[in-house]
Amino acid sequence: MTSYTVIIVIITCLISFIAFSNLKVMDALIFWPPAVSMRHQYWRFVTCGLIHADFMHLAFNMFTLYFFGKALENLYMGELGLQHYYFLILYILGLIFANIPTYLKRKDDYNYRSLGASGAVCAVVFAAIIIRPWAEIWLYGIRMPALIYAVLFMVYSIYMSKRGGDNVNHDAHIWGAVFGIVFTIIVDHEVFGNFINALRHPNF
Repeated sequence: MTSYTVIIVIITCLISFIAFSNLKVMDALIFWPPAVSMRHQYWRFVTCGLIHADFMHLAFNMFTLYFFGKALENLYMGELGLQHYYFLILYILGLIFANIPTYLKRKDDYNYRSLGASGAVCAVVFAAIIIRPWAEIWLYGIRMPALIYAVLFMVYSIYMSKRGGDNVNHDAHIWGAVFGIVFTIIVDHEVFGNFINALRHPNF
C-alpha cells in the first residue's frame, strides 16, 4: 500500500521548489488572512502547507514528517485498526485547524503572511506521541522520551508565541499539536485511557 506520508513529501517538495523561483505561485498559495476574509480564498488554509520559506525550512519539515508520518501510519492501521485514509484526514485538517487562530488574529492584517507545513507536521508528531508517549526521540544528539520532548516543545512554543518577533508562526505549532492529540483520541477513545496508563508505568 502506498504511503500517504511519501506522497505528501513528494508533492510538497515539488511545489515548494517551484515556488522558490516563482513569486506568482508563492503569492497564490501563501496564507494571507485578508485574502481569506475579503476574497474568500479558503484554499490558502491548505495550500500554505505546500510551500516553504527556503530549503532548510522545507528539509526540516519533510524530514520530521517522513519519520513520524511513517510511524503514525503504522500505528493508525496496526495498533488502532483505522483505515489508511485517516492519516490523510489528520494531515489536511491539521493544516486547516492550525491556521484558524492565526486567521482570527490576523484577518485584517495586510502585512502578515505565513507558509509551511509545520502545523500539520506537529499534528502528526503529537498524534504519534499520544499513542506511544515513552518512545525514544533523539533531539540534537540528546536521547529523551517522546513525552518529555512534547512538554518541552509546547512550553517553548507558548513562550515564543507570547514573546513574538522571530517571524515564526508558533501558534500554528501549538494548535496543530493540539489537533493531532484531539483527533486521535476522537477516532479511538481507548487512546486516552492507554495514555493515562502509560503515564502510570513509565517505560524508557
